[in-house]
Amino acid sequence: MQFIGYIAAVLIGISLGLIGGGGSILTVPLLVYIFHLPPAAAVSYSLFIVGITSLIGAFNNFRKKQASLNLALPLGIVSPATVFFVRRDVVPHIPEQLWIIGKLEVTKSTLTMLLFAVLMLAAAVSMLKRATAPSTKAAGVRSMKDYFQLGLFGLGIGCVTGFLGAGGGFLIIPALVLLMKLPMKEAVGTSLFIIGINSLIGFTGDLGHYTIDWIFLWYITAIASAGILIGTQLAKKIPSEKLKRGFGWFVLVMGMYIIVQEVMILWG
Repeated sequence: MQFIGYIAAVLIGISLGLIGGGGSILTVPLLVYIFHLPPAAAVSYSLFIVGITSLIGAFNNFRKKQASLNLALPLGIVSPATVFFVRRDVVPHIPEQLWIIGKLEVTKSTLTMLLFAVLMLAAAVSMLKRATAPSTKAAGVRSMKDYFQLGLFGLGIGCVTGFLGAGGGFLIIPALVLLMKLPMKEAVGTSLFIIGINSLIGFTGDLGHYTIDWIFLWYITAIASAGILIGTQLAKKIPSEKLKRGFGWFVLVMGMYIIVQEVMILWG
């Protein structure tokens, strides 16, 4: 099973390199179901793995001028601050046993995985939608309204990253493409930068709350980082729309599997 886990770690990086998201969607289930980490610790580990891997990918994209630091800043200010607050001051105070409904005992771990599965289904639906026609409007921040909208998106992305360990690529990219009219390739590179900052700041908020196996963590991170370099090269050869839809179906199946798995635990 560990060999499968290492292959999946490569896929984490490949998905980030190809479509600018999906790393956490794979990382949390990988750590929980293959490496048997508790969901709360898996979320924390995921933040580190996806954070380092995303920044490596972002550096590559900035080097190739396929990312916009100007557009990353509005999201990159609000979102990391929200992530840090949620990870440091909110998550540690959520009790493990949340409530009991009849014979059902709903725990923090079960709820985390169920919410993560719902996020996976939403991400899958987003990826399976047909691409809209590109806008003719100029890309970039054009008014204070744009900054305000990006700030609100940053707040939402920060909450998702903080509670579920998801870097928010499937929220960031639509914001950059639809609101800021950024081309898809630049949106992917910009998304990786924001995911990296969000995730690593979120991880610092966890320090002291969990015992961390640094050797294992760096090992998985190194494998995922190799994957993002592979993904970046593959992105040049494979049409992004086909990749997005294929990954969307995979995430949909994974999300449904997690829901079934957690419901069986809940009723068991």
